[in-house]
Amino acid sequence: MSTGTRLPESAGTGAYSPRPGAAPVGRMIAAQTALETRMLLRNGEQLLLTVIIPSLLLVLFSTVDVVDTGAGKPVDFLAPGVLALAVMSTAFTGQAIATGFERRYGVLKRLGASPLPRWALMTAKTLSVLVTEVLQIALLTAIALALGWSPHGNPLSVLLLLVLGTAAFSGLGLLMAGTLRAEATLAAANLVFLLLLVGGGVIVPLEKFGAAGDVLALLPISALSDGLRDVLQGGAAMPWGDALILAVWAVLGLGAAARFFRWE
Repeated sequence: MSTGTRLPESAGTGAYSPRPGAAPVGRMIAAQTALETRMLLRNGEQLLLTVIIPSLLLVLFSTVDVVDTGAGKPVDFLAPGVLALAVMSTAFTGQAIATGFERRYGVLKRLGASPLPRWALMTAKTLSVLVTEVLQIALLTAIALALGWSPHGNPLSVLLLLVLGTAAFSGLGLLMAGTLRAEATLAAANLVFLLLLVGGGVIVPLEKFGAAGDVLALLPISALSDGLRDVLQGGAAMPWGDALILAVWAVLGLGAAARFFRWE
């Protein structure tokens, strides 16, 4: 005697309820994005890089006369640079470390074998970065305004620079995570973060580095910092030179990541 549920003959062969199968790709991307964002925000080390360090730097150097930032209020110079640092900390440092260890522990391999396509997984990671950046920028903007920041310029120009900067740093972060061992990625990503913090025009103006400043200006963090500063402090319409540098880094980084990224 069978105890199973008998389906009507009209249901046809292979008709089940609930119907098995993968969810629509859009729904899978949304679910993975939410998961990636929660994991990022629950990670203490990532919060230190993405929220606490940029906030402390903004408050410290805006209120204590340590670095000569030129004419005007220090916060007007520092706020755009700290926004660029926040983008780098999330799109590059945080994403490289998290993805590197996911690759080491086989998480990426298992997700790659799931119904979620690999391109959709990378899309979800990118969207998670963007969600985190929105929260970062909102917090840092509120802190800067409380410190007396007076931003100028076109918000659309700021948005374009932030998107280009995110694409550039995301590509470089995925390239590092997909080619180096997890421990090497952890060390290299943190080292690069510290070096670019010092020499990327975030806190110290590039003019202080003399002739080396012309070379440092070609770095993505320098282009993003200077571009945001030109718009938000100087009121420029669109710093196309900095945007071009970011676009080149984005193409090179994302292209190399797509070519050399190893899932195992």
